[in-house]
Amino acid sequence: MRHARNRVLVAVLSLAAGSAIVALAQKTPEFKVGVNIVNVLATIRDREGRIVTNLSKDDFILEEDGKPQQITNFFRQTDLPLTIGLLVDTSVSQRRLIDEEQSAALHFFDHVLRPERDLAFLIQFDSDVVMLQDLTSSQNDLEEALNRLEVPGRPSFARRPFNRSSKAGNGLGTGSSQFPWPGGGGQYPPIGGPSQGKPAGTLLYDAVFLAADEVLRNEAGRKTIILISDGLDQGSKVSQKEAIEASHRADCIIYSIRYYDQGFYRGMGGPGIVLGGPGSEGYSALKDLSSQTGGGAYDVSKKMGLTEIFDQIQEELRSQYSLSYTAAPGAKAGFRKIKLRTKDKNLKVQTRSGYYSKPA
Repeated sequence: MRHARNRVLVAVLSLAAGSAIVALAQKTPEFKVGVNIVNVLATIRDREGRIVTNLSKDDFILEEDGKPQQITNFFRQTDLPLTIGLLVDTSVSQRRLIDEEQSAALHFFDHVLRPERDLAFLIQFDSDVVMLQDLTSSQNDLEEALNRLEVPGRPSFARRPFNRSSKAGNGLGTGSSQFPWPGGGGQYPPIGGPSQGKPAGTLLYDAVFLAADEVLRNEAGRKTIILISDGLDQGSKVSQKEAIEASHRADCIIYSIRYYDQGFYRGMGGPGIVLGGPGSEGYSALKDLSSQTGGGAYDVSKKMGLTEIFDQIQEELRSQYSLSYTAAPGAKAGFRKIKLRTKDKNLKVQTRSGYYSKPA
């Protein structure tokens, strides 16, 4: 009888331990890899623009292509691992802004990256797309890479175009910069070369495409691109649409920061370049990249400096809701629209516009 009671006790304890393990696992949100599981990150703000963090699953309404979806997993202030790609415009027009960008970015990395849990990488782009630092959790490596940010004409290091597939030089490549490009008919043109007869100057969309497709696509957890630029692209081989599509396929969010030197453009006096105001060309391009992927678009001004903007992005990243649902089977592969809203119509939901499903 004693042995029988012992076996029963062991069984009960094992069952209780198993239940505890399941309960513990449910506390941590998980991005599942599969065709049917769709993961959505969202930031919610009130009318005054303040982030709202006290909502429950029942406060949300979720649709895919106009059809209601059942939210299967829901978490507030998700603790998922975070991978951040910082993309910095280093074209000539940004020459006088680099020092401030270095300082603000270092402040951001110091406060947002958790050792042994989060990763970051750094890309600069002008007439080339250059990986200054591949994925790392080292603050020292990121600081050294930020110190190498440089505009053309004053090179302080050997510029090597983006070639993450190479094992040499910490993933920086050895000068070969051949990648297959959408619509290229199998061609492999070098990054930074002329596009359709136009001189390359600021490869903004190429940089976003490569960061999403070559770096973030195979990473797990939350994935974010932070883009600092005046928003004007010149010479990219991919379009804005293709850059957004690559970001959707990588499940990454883009936060864009428009920062430009007004004195430089006044001195240039070039026709057709309109930078001022929310309706300007540069601002509209950056806003599209961010709004489509679920991020925010910011404008550096006297009221809000670069460091303050980084602090706001940091707050958002710490206050995101993580939702997931099971997509209906049988639908054709391609882009599916996501609409997420709250029952409280006074709240504003910031999330991605959709995702690309895979073939069944």
